[in-house]
Amino acid sequence: MHQALYRKWRPQSFSDVCGQDHITAILRYGVENRKTSHAYLFTGSRGTGKTTCAKILAKAVNCESPEGGNPCGKCPACLAADNGSCIDIVEMDAASNNGVDDIRQIRDEVEYLPAELTKKVYIIDEVHMLSASAFNALLKTLEEPPAHVMFILATTELQKIPATILSRCQRFDFRRISSDVIAARLEHIAEAEGISLDHEAAFMLAHLAQGGMRDAISLLELCSGENKPVTTEVVEEIAGTGGRDAIIKVLNAVCDKDYDTIFGEIGKMFMSSKDLSVFWQDLIGFYRDMLVVKTTKGSREYLDLSEKQYTELMEIAGRFAAETLIYHAKLLDEALVSMRMSGSSKRLIAEMTLVRMCDERFSTTNEALASRLTLLEDKLKSGAYRVNAPAPAPETTAPPQSEYNPQAEAESASPAQNSITSSNTAAAPVKKEYKQLPYWAEFVQKCCERDLMLGSLLRESAKGFTVNTDELVHIRTSNQMALTIITNMFSEMLEILNTFEEGRLTANDVKLEYAPEKKDDKNKALDELARSADEFN
Repeated sequence: MHQALYRKWRPQSFSDVCGQDHITAILRYGVENRKTSHAYLFTGSRGTGKTTCAKILAKAVNCESPEGGNPCGKCPACLAADNGSCIDIVEMDAASNNGVDDIRQIRDEVEYLPAELTKKVYIIDEVHMLSASAFNALLKTLEEPPAHVMFILATTELQKIPATILSRCQRFDFRRISSDVIAARLEHIAEAEGISLDHEAAFMLAHLAQGGMRDAISLLELCSGENKPVTTEVVEEIAGTGGRDAIIKVLNAVCDKDYDTIFGEIGKMFMSSKDLSVFWQDLIGFYRDMLVVKTTKGSREYLDLSEKQYTELMEIAGRFAAETLIYHAKLLDEALVSMRMSGSSKRLIAEMTLVRMCDERFSTTNEALASRLTLLEDKLKSGAYRVNAPAPAPETTAPPQSEYNPQAEAESASPAQNSITSSNTAAAPVKKEYKQLPYWAEFVQKCCERDLMLGSLLRESAKGFTVNTDELVHIRTSNQMALTIITNMFSEMLEILNTFEEGRLTANDVKLEYAPEKKDDKNKALDELARSADEFN
């Protein structure tokens, strides 16, 4: 008769238990030195070995010749415990036997000596399911049971256990098992069972199990059902996940603003059997790993990944700023909530969220502004953005309107102009008169509606003028970063200007001017952007 792999490969001694050495070492010492307690409480997430260790402990305390704290597995007591014929080891599922009458029955039975073994052991699984009256009935017996009785309680929800029960037990916390340990165990089982298991597939199974050995072994058996080699592709297909390759492809597409790839990958997953919610959760987990890489020095010890997966993670994380990762993570989390609330539109939610992640201009949140500012700073440092127009000499730079001095303007004429004036004494000198654009406030508002950062910088650090000596539109700023952004978004700004100028302006009719100040431009830009973000959000 076929037996499930997780039952077939259940550890029969403490030495076989994986990933719980901090617990098995204490239990072995207690058995070997006959210093076991009358009551134990095993707590931890599913599949980490709680019931397994309870069974092994029940055998070990009754074993006729324990070996280093482990049951020998050969004596009549061990054999009876293994085949389930021993009436002195009682396993009770509190999920279905949670009434006070069930506990009263145990309380009455403990008075009798064991029929076959040295100790009578009660293993109560999912003990948190007991009713309040059942817990009360258990209290006195659990505190002072007869010398021949041992209680082992197991639970996945420690917070539901009354403090009066906790204080009467030795508590052991079972940790999630690392992916390295689970993958090694899976490879050992696969080799013994004649299953061809790829190393990366073993790691993927371990990662999907989330620290539970039983879940990992069950997934291995499921993936090997067709007697084919278990590869990463098979695991992705059976488990219904998009896989790391799909995640990396989507993230690269987000960086490159490759909308075709984004819609293609989401459409491929939607048309297959894969659940977009599962893929989305994996994507959020990938962002968590990238944040660990970007924000910690010893990131390797916080990541449960193989060397290949870690190398891939480092490469893709290098393409994102930490501020961008935080902004994207917020969008992903909001999208996951929306997916759970409306199951029929998962594809639409996923596509729209990824498109928003491609361009921060689609969002007006503080996180989006911080991400955009960080990208601009990086490009300025690397020289990707350069303003080719040289800074005007001090004598040719007209002051802002609020500080305009006609005398200084007249004195700042070029040598050629001065020579012409001196040669023609009859001609009166022409004085430049600066007038602010009458529609400047409305123009800035439209720029804000088109692009919040552009509008904010124009509002805070730029002015628009007309000059009587030419027909140009002069836009002047004292902020180097603002000038850079305006230069790179010149076409959009020109389009908005023409809505007020009836389309007469060309690129040559708008002049961008830089009037430097003593204050550091970069620090001032940061202050202005922060004020703008507060104002518009």
